[in-house]
Amino acid sequence: MIDILTKIDDVMYYPILIIVMAAAGLYFTVRTRFVQVRMFKEACRLVMEKPADKEHVSSFQALMVSTASRVGTGNIVGVSTAICLGGPGAVFWMWVMCIIGAASAFVESTLAQIYKRKEKDGGCYGGPAYYIEQALHSPFLAGAFCIFLICTYAVGFNLLCSYNLQSTFAAYSFYDKNITPIFIGAILAVLVGWCLLGGGKKIVRLTEVVVPFMGLFYVALSLIVILVHITNIPHMFAIIFRDAFDFRSIFGGISGSCLIYGIKRGLYSNEAGVGSAPNASASAMVSHPVKQGLVQTVSVYIDTMLLCTATALMCLSSGVEISLDVNGTPYVQNALSTVFGFLGPIFITAAMILFAFTTLLGNLYYVDNALIYLNGKKHPSKVFIRIFYVFCLLVIFAGAVIPMDAAWATADITMGLMTLINLPCCFLLFQTAGNALKDYERQKKSGKNPEFHAGDIGLDESKLSFWH
Repeated sequence: MIDILTKIDDVMYYPILIIVMAAAGLYFTVRTRFVQVRMFKEACRLVMEKPADKEHVSSFQALMVSTASRVGTGNIVGVSTAICLGGPGAVFWMWVMCIIGAASAFVESTLAQIYKRKEKDGGCYGGPAYYIEQALHSPFLAGAFCIFLICTYAVGFNLLCSYNLQSTFAAYSFYDKNITPIFIGAILAVLVGWCLLGGGKKIVRLTEVVVPFMGLFYVALSLIVILVHITNIPHMFAIIFRDAFDFRSIFGGISGSCLIYGIKRGLYSNEAGVGSAPNASASAMVSHPVKQGLVQTVSVYIDTMLLCTATALMCLSSGVEISLDVNGTPYVQNALSTVFGFLGPIFITAAMILFAFTTLLGNLYYVDNALIYLNGKKHPSKVFIRIFYVFCLLVIFAGAVIPMDAAWATADITMGLMTLINLPCCFLLFQTAGNALKDYERQKKSGKNPEFHAGDIGLDESKLSFWH
């Protein structure tokens, strides 16, 4: 089974996904005239813009929801895995895909805003399923996207998140590969289940406060390690760029190259173009769809250019050995240990526990939206939800005990299936997002705070819930 999953994974990312992602990202980048770069300052300004009604979800709140989903174990373990299996050059290709992917994030989130739906309380919701159904008139494709989203966030990502967490304990003397993962999987499943069923509300609130500080603290520790090994920095960048452009190495074993691992782990971490973040983006109440599209580019940069880069540069500057034996968490723990000794592994374990816990709960936020769509846009019954949550808890437990290759391949495949539906649909609908961007820039040049009216870009206002 592992061999089958690995082969599917390899074919899906090379040649299929690498072509789709690169082509879509470059197309969006050129057509928007590098909107993710030239309007970065505007995007940062919009992050703090408040909605007219304080009761509604702000751009910042929607950004935090999508960022909470993006920021997780992938920022630590994903980067380490890419370097150990693909080589230091994977970091460069992760940066490239981040910049290109930010354009895809802009388009998908702008479309989610344009085609969002109105709730009874005046709020809003939406996502790829809604713009696929409404703009492309394909409820079947929208339903397929929701199914793949559920497979990704309830199965693939939860398996991997659980595996990544238990792997952090391998650095301790008490770890027994036959027993410890079972205990960790059981404890994690029970704790998440307690929170899902309403018993752990205080824990959820605590982690929501602690995790952002943990992320900043992690970046600060990474900087300390980098500064302590400052003399290694020139060599570090030299090996990143040398390995990134070692084309003989890349094309000699493409599925295991730095290029593919950079793309895989970059996509897993920042989710640009996957179609997950638009579910959160659609909930923001803004005066123009482009505002939330721009805000979501910031989330991609936070994830990859800040957190993933912190992990990569810390590990590479530390000078610790890169090998298959330290693949995953041990490589990061070894890097921190060069400065902080035995405290390094302990901090990574604490960070992974918090990141994994919030990621597991955040994943199910997206799943709830997909279930509502598949249920005729109505909330499923409480009985069904409880049964479904039990299934999710069994997945979390299983993730702690399955082999690493199976966990990564399952997550890669399910995420890839989502991307293969979302990005082509975004490509077909780009003209709408592109026209919205031109409308936004036209109003900005005239000194206005842009307000969107669907009719101004040729859309039928009667078929939209907003923007009349």
